[in-house]
Amino acid sequence: MSDRKITVEFNDQIVRQFLLASVLWAAVGMLVGVLVASQLNFWQLNFQTAWLSFGRLRPLHTNAVIFAFVGNMMFAGVYYSTQRLVKARLASDFLSKLHFWGWQLIIVAAAITLPLGLTRGKEYAELIWPINIAVALIWVVFAVNFFWTLAKRHEPSLYVAIWFYIATIITVAMLYIVNHLSIPTSLLHSYPVFAGVQDALVQWWYGHNAVAFFLTTPILGIMYYFIPKAAERPVYSYRLSVVHFWSLVFVYIWAGPHHLLNTALPGWLQTLGMTFSLMLWAPSWGGMLNGLLTLRGRWDLLRTDPVIKFMAAAVTFYGMATFEGPLLSIKSVNALGHYTDWIIGHVHAGALGWNGFMAAGMIYWLVPRLWNKPLYSTSLANLHFWLGTVGILLYVAAMWTSGITQGVMLGATTDNGTVLAYPNFLDTLNTIRPLMLMRVVGGGLFLVGWLLLVYNLWQTLRGAQPVNGSVEFYADSHEAEGDTRLTLIGAILNPPVLFSVLGTGFACAWMFGANLVSIAGLVGTILCAILAYAHWESRGQAWGAWYDKLLVNSLPFTILTFIAVVAGGLIQIIPTVIAHRAATVEDRRQIPYSPLELAGRDIYVREGCYTCHSQMIRTLVPDVLRYGRLGVTADYSRLGESIYDHPFQWGSKRNGPDLAHVGGKYNHVWHLRHMENPRQISVGSNMPSYPWLLTSDTDVAALPGKLSVQRTLGTPYPDWTPAQIGKLVNDQAKEISADLKASGAYVAPEKEIVALIAYLQHLGKYETVAPAKPVAAK
Repeated sequence: MSDRKITVEFNDQIVRQFLLASVLWAAVGMLVGVLVASQLNFWQLNFQTAWLSFGRLRPLHTNAVIFAFVGNMMFAGVYYSTQRLVKARLASDFLSKLHFWGWQLIIVAAAITLPLGLTRGKEYAELIWPINIAVALIWVVFAVNFFWTLAKRHEPSLYVAIWFYIATIITVAMLYIVNHLSIPTSLLHSYPVFAGVQDALVQWWYGHNAVAFFLTTPILGIMYYFIPKAAERPVYSYRLSVVHFWSLVFVYIWAGPHHLLNTALPGWLQTLGMTFSLMLWAPSWGGMLNGLLTLRGRWDLLRTDPVIKFMAAAVTFYGMATFEGPLLSIKSVNALGHYTDWIIGHVHAGALGWNGFMAAGMIYWLVPRLWNKPLYSTSLANLHFWLGTVGILLYVAAMWTSGITQGVMLGATTDNGTVLAYPNFLDTLNTIRPLMLMRVVGGGLFLVGWLLLVYNLWQTLRGAQPVNGSVEFYADSHEAEGDTRLTLIGAILNPPVLFSVLGTGFACAWMFGANLVSIAGLVGTILCAILAYAHWESRGQAWGAWYDKLLVNSLPFTILTFIAVVAGGLIQIIPTVIAHRAATVEDRRQIPYSPLELAGRDIYVREGCYTCHSQMIRTLVPDVLRYGRLGVTADYSRLGESIYDHPFQWGSKRNGPDLAHVGGKYNHVWHLRHMENPRQISVGSNMPSYPWLLTSDTDVAALPGKLSVQRTLGTPYPDWTPAQIGKLVNDQAKEISADLKASGAYVAPEKEIVALIAYLQHLGKYETVAPAKPVAAK
């Protein structure tokens, strides 16, 4: 040991900034959440104002909670714990400031653009392309600052929390970049490069794993640091944390297709998503048990310490949510729960219970240490806990009951399954209204609890002086420890990695292969498992020594983590993306939209209609009976019906009926009246009115650029001149306007409502094609 004494003062100013930003944005996000939940009960709360309508505010709510609230909380927790775990100050004060202010500017930009209807129309990925570039750049700033700090560390071995932070940084970057690949049509608009089923798969590969690697893995890292600190106990099981980490980051990435069960997604991908979702039970509950059992011997603190209360409840909610997720991925359960409020309850059990409570526990623990002043009121913190708990339970119970009621009613049939028991969608809506109101009460209680936290912090910080933590230690001569170094080749060419790679390869052959290939894959998987276990039993110390060396070398560790997460994505996405889209359409091929219809589709996306309406008739009898067309056999949605849809609009929630085949079902004036005042057409509807569509003009000038990008993306449009586009738009718009006038409801042809009607009347139009025949063996 060296006699040289080192003192490190941590950069806790950046932690304080991210913590306070998280508290502020959480209140904003929750307030918007209570408003949009109330809008589903009282349509008048849309105020007949475009930027306050449900379809525009719901994406604002989700983005505020995910990226503003949890994002800022995550950065605060990561920066606080990392400095202490590696005994080093953050590498760059400049990068830390750039990270903080850049992230806040992104949040403000999102808060402005989303209510204005500037969106990409993909859930959790709505932000327009200039903001996406800013997100990617700021994430790179975060990554550089983090890994640079690791390079300067004075603690050689990486603690388990750091593992989860590494997985978060590299995986979120990969997911975000791939799902946000777009071609701009203007400064504020773009089209995703993927379409239809490809876009659906990539979106839910991102959407599911955004939950995994933005809302779960970093919070697990925070759990592994702050629960032992708060309980003053070591992590229950180091070995369990190793199994938890590697199994979670490998398995999670495969589970995205379970969001698309019973749809036009190829069957093998649905089976893949369901299988790996069920496998998630093991690592998720392993992590939950590791967190809860860390509290062994300190359960008495639950009576007095609000920090322990929040963290123990958070880990419990994590266990509940990660049990429910795999359950909902079972096809038969998914058929009942998908598109219903059950999914909303599941999401909020995680967001409020896991993220919200872990954030509250971390904040209550950090504030006295960052400002060197005791918390103003422990009683208020305890009251916050009980208000939040009751709020979550009311919310989740209401959504479970509502969702199951929806699923049962919408799936109920009579006459041996040939007639719907509740043919009117509004029957279901009116039945669940009390439960939707109960959700507002639950969400309101959670918001009140959070406002108590805001008040408690305000009182604590009054007159308080910020302080930075520090650590003193003697410099060790780590440079002399050459036997701890591990090359990249040495990291990969090791039994644990080789057995994992071989086992995965054989398992893929077993699941996806046919006949002899599948049998060989099964045999290989079993042999691999047996040999790996035998080798571990005989050479377990060598495995442990290899892993200890791996933890001292952050680069090989990071590369192995990247390989673990990228494998599942490549196996899912590449076969779907490289397939020739127009040749893989089952028996139907979508007819491209006319220029006016394309403009109407962009209006549909702008207004957030996908947040309430799906465009995917599942391969379920009740779906076909309810949304299919009379006289058309097996009228469920085909893969080919959305191959030119940039972005896809399959949706994830039905607050209203599916629209995949709505074209031609109603006349033009029906659609006009429905958008003008939905209750005039559907008594009891909670849909907002859209009066601005009757006064705003369609942006025809943008269509040449949009059609050019569509051609680049593979949509078979002719190379029309702007004049030709204008004529096509004018002719179709005049035809619709004349039809409306004949029905006694004149609207000028240039108005947006005309373009939207044109789009809605196109939905479900396709050309019949012969299914591809298998090539005969020679």
